[in-house]
Amino acid sequence: MPATINGLDVNTLLDQVRVSIPRNGLTPSPADWRDCWIYFLMVDRFNNPVAPPRGAFDGKFGGFQGGTIEGMRQKLDYLAQLGVGAIWFTPVLKNCRFLDGQPNDGSYHGYGIQSFLEIDPRFASAPADAAAELRRFVDDAHAHGIYVIFDIVLNHTGDVFAYPSGSQAPWSDSPYAPVRWRDEYGEPQAGWTQAENIADPPADAAVFPGELRRNEFFRRQGTPRPGGPETVGDFSSLKQMLTSDAALGDALIRIFQYLIAAYDIDGFRIDTLKYLDRDFALRFGNAIREFALSVGKKNFFTYGEVYDDEQKISEYIGRNVSVSGDLVGVDASLDFPLFFRLPGVLKGLLPPSAVVDMYQVRKSVEQDVISSHGEATRYFVTFLDNHDQHARFYYRDTADPHRYDDQATMAFACLFALPGIPSLYYGSEQGLHGSGDSDQNVREALWGMPQAFDPAHPFHLAIQRITRLRNAHAALRYGRFYFRPVSGNGAQFGISPYPGGVLAFSRILNDREVLVIANTGTQADFAGYAIVDSKLSPAGAQLRLLYSNKPAPLGPGVVQSAAGLEIHEVDGSVSDGPACILPVHLSTTEIQVLGIA
Repeated sequence: MPATINGLDVNTLLDQVRVSIPRNGLTPSPADWRDCWIYFLMVDRFNNPVAPPRGAFDGKFGGFQGGTIEGMRQKLDYLAQLGVGAIWFTPVLKNCRFLDGQPNDGSYHGYGIQSFLEIDPRFASAPADAAAELRRFVDDAHAHGIYVIFDIVLNHTGDVFAYPSGSQAPWSDSPYAPVRWRDEYGEPQAGWTQAENIADPPADAAVFPGELRRNEFFRRQGTPRPGGPETVGDFSSLKQMLTSDAALGDALIRIFQYLIAAYDIDGFRIDTLKYLDRDFALRFGNAIREFALSVGKKNFFTYGEVYDDEQKISEYIGRNVSVSGDLVGVDASLDFPLFFRLPGVLKGLLPPSAVVDMYQVRKSVEQDVISSHGEATRYFVTFLDNHDQHARFYYRDTADPHRYDDQATMAFACLFALPGIPSLYYGSEQGLHGSGDSDQNVREALWGMPQAFDPAHPFHLAIQRITRLRNAHAALRYGRFYFRPVSGNGAQFGISPYPGGVLAFSRILNDREVLVIANTGTQADFAGYAIVDSKLSPAGAQLRLLYSNKPAPLGPGVVQSAAGLEIHEVDGSVSDGPACILPVHLSTTEIQVLGIA
């Protein structure tokens, strides 16, 4: 029988934890994930209530700063006050603790897993209490009305074995043999060449659970072949698994089903999804959903990291209705195509037409893809920045520290009004503004910041307002989505084709239209017109200003009917009306959200 750290195989562990599930099941899922917005944090960089960060809170730092699970738990009141609906946090499963005889300080991010069943003691206030500490956090989050999303890794493990050359090796067309699996001190052992033959390894050695200890489950081919696909080969020193192997896939599915049951998890964010075997990704998403249904979570949510274009994303999410098959895979994706454009548009570096063009491509590519929720793209997780970038969205000018504050609040409001499930990176609400030549620049130790977790910070207050706005207007969560041509002269209308232009779109739900319009320019106000729906916002209607990020905004005029126009539509066609047009006035970097009272 394959061994685990507890001397039990995963099937037995899964059976045992199932017995302990209450008759009415685990914590129910949200009725609709679009009712939530997601706060993404790095466990090691968020909070430690009993110790300061080990390095400068905003310096480049490649080791453990000391954030803990208990530190997250103690800020649940703060996060609930902010309006957070779900917390997604970096992996907390145990990473390789040592490497070549030295403490593996570089695994603070959590993505180099050594044991898929243990919680890393380095994230616990009391190392022996890591699992209980995590369960307390999850239970308290649920008591605050906040859902919990695990960041999980299926593509690779940590640096659990060495090649003849060390942690990394050049590409080989065939698997390296032998490799040397690492002991509990991270030392490669000459006698450990076959993982399946290692008898009762210490808990910090090789890889756990025992079901994963088979050489053939790993590619063992070194770094990706020069000029070949990046998805085939190790992930730097992290060892890529061969997820096309059915037995490996079965073991990974059972492991993560066990974690759902053991910790009452509500969703998974799947790291490096596009590196997985496509059939396994489909099977994993379907198996996780069906297991979650069996334990009372009727709307468990899975979304993956596909750091790529629309075409690649469409290969890994939901089900293509034009292709036979009954399985529906991972529910959604992080919205990288939007991320590649939206921040540039909102900073005035790209024209609004760049975002419009992206959605037009998506409409074509995703037209046959559905998820368990319906149209997959309605559940994409949207974002402005994350832990893998070299700069946060918010830029702080040392000569004029608040110059770009309105640009940030404009971006928050735009993100929350667009389709999808918005996600904010931790510290955005406190004005973190890391920037530099490394992702370490955006991985600040938030609790070390002066006046950290300030509920009166202007960004914190703005996000609270935007959350209330989104909660109050269902169209901003569920509504159909249309870009709106704009005009400066009331005669020629189109999508702004130049940087610093105006981005306008409507969300329509039943008999309600909400118009969102943003002046991304930093130099000049915009006084002009936007097209609105002639039935829902007819001539003579007075739209109400629902939100502005400016302290003294000018509200909209009265809707007018106009003919003889030149309207350049999103699809490239040109029409002359008639149309209903709304006079608007926006100052620089202002966003307005408008609707009929």
